[in-house]
Amino acid sequence: MPTAHGAPVSTDTRRDRGHGALRRADPLERPKPTPPRTKRGRAALLAIVLGALLVAGCLVSAMIGQLYIPPNEVLGFVLHSVGIDWIAGPSHEFGSAALTEVRFPRIVLTLLVGAALAVAGTLMQGIFGNPLAEPGSVGVSSGAAVGASFSILFSLTFLGPFTTPAFAFVAGLITTFVVYALSRQGRRTEVITLILTGVAVNAVCGALIAFITFRAPTQAREQIVFWQMGSLNGSRWEQVALVAPLVVVGCLLAIGMGRQLDLLSLGEKAARHVGVNVERVRVLVMIYVALLVSAAVAFAGIIAFVGLVVPHIIRMIIGPAHRALLICSVLGGALLLTVADLAARTLVEYADLPIGMLTSMIGGPFFFYLIRRSRSKGGGWQ
Repeated sequence: MPTAHGAPVSTDTRRDRGHGALRRADPLERPKPTPPRTKRGRAALLAIVLGALLVAGCLVSAMIGQLYIPPNEVLGFVLHSVGIDWIAGPSHEFGSAALTEVRFPRIVLTLLVGAALAVAGTLMQGIFGNPLAEPGSVGVSSGAAVGASFSILFSLTFLGPFTTPAFAFVAGLITTFVVYALSRQGRRTEVITLILTGVAVNAVCGALIAFITFRAPTQAREQIVFWQMGSLNGSRWEQVALVAPLVVVGCLLAIGMGRQLDLLSLGEKAARHVGVNVERVRVLVMIYVALLVSAAVAFAGIIAFVGLVVPHIIRMIIGPAHRALLICSVLGGALLLTVADLAARTLVEYADLPIGMLTSMIGGPFFFYLIRRSRSKGGGWQ
């Protein structure tokens, strides 16, 4: 539209609603935030994609091994187990036994461990407000390693094959509560105090592990070192039955805290102003993390990278809303560990690589790439 002098008005000129005056748009003006519906749609789409990839990963993992089982026979076995006889099951005489006793227990335990570690990492990053936070920040993994090493050193077997996992589980819980107790002062805990206390406790646990390893005989020393590398070899349904309730309940309770974590991300003062009991949220998160990680490492050993990178990747895709972030972290952690376990079983013929070693070797450089890529685009932790 032309002005009184006949000059056209630039399309960058807009009317101010409050005063009716014309003002020129700022070229450096920040873009409008993504609408909530768009973010929810993105989170739903990501959940669907992760779920589909997870199903495909489980199918491939069930197929591949020393005895190859075609995908239609795997599907036939699964359908037959629920009373549907549309597709024929495994044709090999040991196919059904391989699926029931070896591959399916390992796949299910892999899903549980991956989900537990990813959710625990999301919780830690939520209460610390730091993308570098992970379950090991509060000493739960190193504490579990001390318990497992102690059990292996003295050849304790009073709980049978569950003795070492039981010691690892209890030691992980105790270490987490020790970190919290040492960080608490005046009925409150500060984030920086938790982090520094966790660093100190991790150092002490590392020294204890080194001393136990030094004192252990050769066979026990090898078991201690291998346990710390992480492995899902030898998974059984009895282990799944013990881990599943803890992981499922822990994940559901964590998802239920999504709104409180969102408010806490605004800052402690703002969260308290809207009625959030910050200390209570912090205590509950510490309990959930201790349960999830202790249950995961009890049978799988220490598996790095999952609880650190999965929440970070998903946050860059769908944003910081914790409820959607936790749900997608369940699927993302399970998918990542499923792929890693498949690689650990198949990269070297007739060998089972330590999965913790594999995730660290692949995950470290990949995480560095993601950080560089995010910084170059001006994104990252938001």
